[in-house]
Amino acid sequence: MDFRNYSLNQFTESLSSKDPVPGGGGASALAAAVGVSLGEMVGSLTVGKKKYADTEADMRVWMEEAEKLRNEFLSLINGDAEAFLPLSEVYRLPKEDPSRGEKMETALVSAAAVPMRLMELCGQAIDLIGRFGEKGSRLAISDAATGAVICRGAMRGAWINLKVNTSAMKDRETAVMLEQRGEELLMRYEQEAELIYEKVMERIG
Repeated sequence: MDFRNYSLNQFTESLSSKDPVPGGGGASALAAAVGVSLGEMVGSLTVGKKKYADTEADMRVWMEEAEKLRNEFLSLINGDAEAFLPLSEVYRLPKEDPSRGEKMETALVSAAAVPMRLMELCGQAIDLIGRFGEKGSRLAISDAATGAVICRGAMRGAWINLKVNTSAMKDRETAVMLEQRGEELLMRYEQEAELIYEKVMERIG
């Protein structure tokens, strides 16, 4: 299945069902795609305007970066589902199966890699949206602020999904390493997203 080709109605119906995927990870990835798209929209509404001619070259570069991020976020909707399904299969193994522990650790590490990647990309998106909010058309910068807080929410969703996996790991060294990286990202970019929001509010007056 390719969730990227689902209509909004299909995706939300699937999300609300008892099916194991899509779940919170896929929903977070979709939210991040929406958030960075709002930043890209600010660029679209800024280029070609005489008032912002001095920023047009930068805007075009940033729009290309935003498009790449948007596509990566959409790919992670499927990536999250693909990582979860093997884990769900391991959970079905009898507890007395001698291979269960090793398979579980492997599946947990693979499943944790997706929300970690999503957190990292959300950070990149927030950085990028900040540039759109600072240099973009004043008529559209409210969308940059909206995009920043959406990406912040997507990052928090990814963090929850990361923790679900690390908390089940027997390899605590790997778990702690992943959690520390996640905490660093969360601390940095939650503050940055809030700062973007405040700066846009100041520009709006």
